[in-house]
Amino acid sequence: MNIMDFNVKKLAADAGTFLSRAVQFTEEKLGQAEKTELDAHLENLLSKAECTKIWTEKIMKQTEVLLQPNPNARIEEFVYEKLDRKAPSRINNPELLGQYMIDAGTEFGPGTAYGNALIKCGETQKRIGTADRELIQTSALNFLTPLRNFIEGDYKTIAKERKLLQNKRLDLDAAKTRLKKAKAAETRVSQLNSARLEGDNIMIWAEEVTKSEQELRITQSEFDRQAEITRLLLEGISSTHAHHLRCLNDFVEAQMTYYAQCYQYMLDLQKQLGSFPSIYHCNNNQTSVAPIPSASSNVIGSSALTSTSGLVITSPSNLTDLKECSGSRKARVLYDYDAANSTELSLLADEVITVFSVIGMDSDWLMGERGNQKGRVPITYLELLN
Repeated sequence: MNIMDFNVKKLAADAGTFLSRAVQFTEEKLGQAEKTELDAHLENLLSKAECTKIWTEKIMKQTEVLLQPNPNARIEEFVYEKLDRKAPSRINNPELLGQYMIDAGTEFGPGTAYGNALIKCGETQKRIGTADRELIQTSALNFLTPLRNFIEGDYKTIAKERKLLQNKRLDLDAAKTRLKKAKAAETRVSQLNSARLEGDNIMIWAEEVTKSEQELRITQSEFDRQAEITRLLLEGISSTHAHHLRCLNDFVEAQMTYYAQCYQYMLDLQKQLGSFPSIYHCNNNQTSVAPIPSASSNVIGSSALTSTSGLVITSPSNLTDLKECSGSRKARVLYDYDAANSTELSLLADEVITVFSVIGMDSDWLMGERGNQKGRVPITYLELLN
C-alpha cells in the first residue's frame, strides 16, 4: 500500500513538472515569459555538434550509395545488420560481366581472336570485381562503421543530455517566474489598508516567496550541473573530428589502392590485346593506332605471299607449325613492341630476329633472340621468313 501511495505521489509530481514545463514553453513562445539564454560557448558547441551530425549522416548515406548503387541490396544488408546476421555473398556486376565474357569466349572458341579476347577481358573484369569487393569491405570497416557509431552512439548520448538540459532550463525559468509572481503578490498585499488581512496575507506570501527562492536555488544548481555535463560531452566533438579525419584517410587510401589495381589490370589487358593483329584493334571506319604497311596487313589474311626482296612471307598457320617444331627460324618484326617485363624482348619494326618455340609456352608467344638478348615475343607481331 505504501509503495502504491509512493507511485501515485511520484506520478502526480511528474505530471505537475511536465505541466509546468509545458506552460513555461508556451509562454516563452508567446513572448509572455523570460527565457534563460545559454552562454555563447555552449551555444557554439551545440551548433557544431548539430552540424557534425547532419553532414556525417549525408556523407555516410552517399558513401553507401557509392559503394553499393543497388538500393535493394542496401536494404537487404540493412535488414541483415539489424538481425545481427551475415548477409549472403552475391556476385557483383564486374564479376557477372566477366563470367558472361568468359562463357561467350569459350562458346566462340578460345582459338579464335574474338573468343580469346573475350576470355582475357572476362578474367580482367573478374579481378576488378574482386578488387571492388575488397574496397567495399575495407571502406565499411574503416570508414562507414566509425561514422555510424558516432550517429547511433555518441550523438544519441549528446541529444539525450541536450534534451535534459532543455528540461532543466524550463524548470529554472518556471521557478524564476513563480518567484517573480510571489514577490509581486507580496508587494500588493503589503499595500492593503486592513491590518488583519495584511498580516495574514503577508505571512502567506512571505512563505511562498521563501519556498520559491529555495526552489530556484535547487533548479539553478541542477541546471548548472547539467550544463557542465553537456558541455563536457560537446567538447568531445573535436576528438570526433580528429578520429573521422583518420578514417577519411583510410577511405582515400582504400580508393587509391582500388583504382591503382584497376588501372594495372586494364594496362595488362591492353598489352595482352595488343598481341593480336592490328586489324582486330580498329573499328570499320577507323584506322589502326600504329601505321602498318599494306604488305604486312596482307600477311595476316593470306596463306603465302612473296615480299619485294624475294623472301616468302608465311601466314599465321605457318607460325603455328613453327611452335610444333623444335628448330629456330628467322622472322621479320611487323611493328614496334615494348616489353612489359624482363621476360619479354622489345622489338623494332622491320628488324629480323631468330625465333623458336619452347615447350609449355603460351600459344600466343615465341621465344625471340637478337644477339645476346633473348625474351618472349608476341607471335602476331612477326613475319616468318623462308
